[in-house]
Amino acid sequence: MKSCLPFFRSSILPVVLLGVSLGSASAADPAPPEGFQALFNGKDLSGWYGWSTKDPTELWNMTPEERADYKKKSVEGGLTDAKGNDAGDHINAHWSVADGELVNDGKGLYLTTDKDYGDFEMWVEYKALPAGDSGVYLRGIPQVQIWDPAEDDPKGLGRAMGSGGLWNNSKGAPGKDPSKKMDKPLGEWNQFKIRMVGERVTIVFNGETVVDNAVLENFFANKKAGYLAYGTPKKGEEAKEEKMPNGWMKDPAFAKGPIQLQTHGSEIRWRNVYVREISAEEANKELAARDAEGFVEQINGKDLSNWQGAVDSYEVVDGNVRCKEGKGGDLLTMEEFENGKIRVEFKLPKAGNNGIALRTPLGGHSASDGLELQVIDSDGYNEKQAAAGKKGLEPYQYHGSIYHCAAAKHGYLRPAGEWNFQEIEVQGQRIIVTLNGTKILDADIATFDRSQIAHPPKGLDHTKGLIGFAGHSDPVEFRSFQVKRM
Repeated sequence: MKSCLPFFRSSILPVVLLGVSLGSASAADPAPPEGFQALFNGKDLSGWYGWSTKDPTELWNMTPEERADYKKKSVEGGLTDAKGNDAGDHINAHWSVADGELVNDGKGLYLTTDKDYGDFEMWVEYKALPAGDSGVYLRGIPQVQIWDPAEDDPKGLGRAMGSGGLWNNSKGAPGKDPSKKMDKPLGEWNQFKIRMVGERVTIVFNGETVVDNAVLENFFANKKAGYLAYGTPKKGEEAKEEKMPNGWMKDPAFAKGPIQLQTHGSEIRWRNVYVREISAEEANKELAARDAEGFVEQINGKDLSNWQGAVDSYEVVDGNVRCKEGKGGDLLTMEEFENGKIRVEFKLPKAGNNGIALRTPLGGHSASDGLELQVIDSDGYNEKQAAAGKKGLEPYQYHGSIYHCAAAKHGYLRPAGEWNFQEIEVQGQRIIVTLNGTKILDADIATFDRSQIAHPPKGLDHTKGLIGFAGHSDPVEFRSFQVKRM
């Protein structure tokens, strides 16, 4: 059904371009461009520790004391191997500073930022020697590839394509290879401008966009799933098919993680290593600007005259729709929705709970008579429950999950009090939820094993219905609810 609702307001603003926002600092100028911070001070290795191609969750799962001890030893020495012997590896053994440049001898641990980054822009320059094979890890995930493209490539690894691709992405995936070979001759400085919002990465290499808004696959999730992103299983090693819970998908890129300078093969030098953190508001504007054509805003900023259902349980405050504290129920659109996309911006109070109603009949309840996508401060709610001596959330109750049915990936919600941007795509029986630029749910309702669902909602059998908000007594705010029918 075609919408006749007017477009009331838009949060879409022009996106800052990588090539413009980074300023005009020269290659030899140690001062960061406006808005950026230097990750390398030009003098020593302060602010870095050593890590390798290992899942960063191994470090995050350590106690604070264990983590501090590891970092200290990765800088000064004292790390041991599997047999308890001194590994002889630490960053001071293979990294040095010369003429204001970071120098690595082609061996050892990778330089790793002590700070973890979410959405960010990065500017870095490097100069490689023959046989180089290095890269830049983003949020601890390999990698923006650096090659010696002139070296022979008998294994067909992709050297001839040049540097700048997301090499650990799956074969044929967008961004795996750079769109154009832009490497300068060996011995000259190359420049990366990298922008990462959500799980997507854009790379400008020596002035040319070689990766455009491509998903960075989680290399470590691929390994856990039984295969390497760059390899094939050996004969007889094919992973056994296992029964997966409804809505199962591989973990996306981490929400936050370190930046790493990966080095091996031969000497490589780095300089002008700068980073700018991207705020939630800037990220939301960028996400809203992507493929924005055709969306119609349902929040008019004045009243609830174009909504039905639990109208008395909601109010308009500063142009935003907010559930009244202590009230609840489904606030629904006037028109039914079948296939298309919904974009919603919301802000949660601590432990706040609401939902997005899909395929819900008027007078029914989204969680039982339609479908409800959870909108909840998952961590805050669990903390509240723990303080009261009560059980926390089930997997299907975390934010973004189809309530009762399928669990979304956890950890991509912004802190309470910050605005989140979420897109919900509905095509037939397939529902995809992308939160703050990262896909957290990809579920095909038709494939669900209903024996795993204690209370199957009637919406599993619906192809259309009303959409809206599913309030649960908390003052959750929504400043945008846009619909694009397809």
